[in-house]
Amino acid sequence: MTEPRLKGRKIAVLATDGFEQSELTEPKRLLEEAGAKVTVIAPGHAKQITGWKSKDWGDKVSVDKHLGEVTAESFDALVLPGGVMNPDTLRQEQAAVDFVRAFGDAGKPIAAICHGPWTLINADLVKDHNVTSWPSLRYDLENAGAHWEDREVVRDGQLITSRKPDDIPAFIRTVIDTLAA
Repeated sequence: MTEPRLKGRKIAVLATDGFEQSELTEPKRLLEEAGAKVTVIAPGHAKQITGWKSKDWGDKVSVDKHLGEVTAESFDALVLPGGVMNPDTLRQEQAAVDFVRAFGDAGKPIAAICHGPWTLINADLVKDHNVTSWPSLRYDLENAGAHWEDREVVRDGQLITSRKPDDIPAFIRTVIDTLAA
């Protein structure tokens, strides 16, 4: 049996209520299967955050750490799930934006799916980068100086972006390949 590709790697997942259910739970599962230690981080002091699944609230996910308890230095990469409510809330939280920006400043991989790139905009990380997202974010990203592409996954430097839940396999394969390199 081969050793997991991400053994010893630490990955932060930043989310709050309203994250797209599959865009947190499936990447978390796949990254853990690859050997990574995944830490779910949320602002505030909630012990759990609630996902959004289809047209209603989804499952609760345990919060491992709160935003004020962590720094980017403790992790090898950051994952930003989508959903509409989750990134819209996070991009208004200065501590969340600063946390994301710290990964950018450190040159660490940041993987954002669906509406997750909204937070990248507020962290000033998309200008002159090729990205993708849920289609409704196209003009937000272009107005922030990004070059938007309609592809299942786009990797440009430290940024890894995807469009939707159907893209999760390619999205996580790219995250794993990036961290295993």
